[in-house]
Amino acid sequence: MRLIKLGLISFVVLFLLATAIGLLFPSTVLVSRAIDIKSSKATVFEHVKDLRKWNNWVDGMNNPIVKLLDSSEAKLGNTTVKIVAITDTTVVSEWISENAAKQISTIRLIGDSAQKMTVVQWQFVQEVNWYPWERFSSMMNDRIIGTLLEKNLNQLKKTVEEQ
Repeated sequence: MRLIKLGLISFVVLFLLATAIGLLFPSTVLVSRAIDIKSSKATVFEHVKDLRKWNNWVDGMNNPIVKLLDSSEAKLGNTTVKIVAITDTTVVSEWISENAAKQISTIRLIGDSAQKMTVVQWQFVQEVNWYPWERFSSMMNDRIIGTLLEKNLNQLKKTVEEQ
């Protein structure tokens, strides 16, 4: 009985300690990458605003498990991607997974119509709950999502500049 009591108290103390340390981490995680593309903003924007054109530059969009519902919504495995706002310089989309994790993606195009250089900045923002496992796992977002963003932006650059 004493051993069970010690184990239970130890578990509670470790959980509270992990929670306290996790609360020191930010509740909003932002991962951002940018790239320069030698093309007009209008040309780049054509590839970014329509999900049907994402299969040319977003890794995994050619996969059979991806179902394009229309130009602004797609189902990528257990994640739904929906473009919620488009302006002349930004495309904002929601990425919602089946376990209710929601990320907001924003693609910004910086440059003017006279220039033949466009800066494309892509960011993901996620609100993280107080749970210690979510706070600690958010530390890996930059490495995991950031690597994918770099890869996809390089593919976008290659696709647009080859036109």
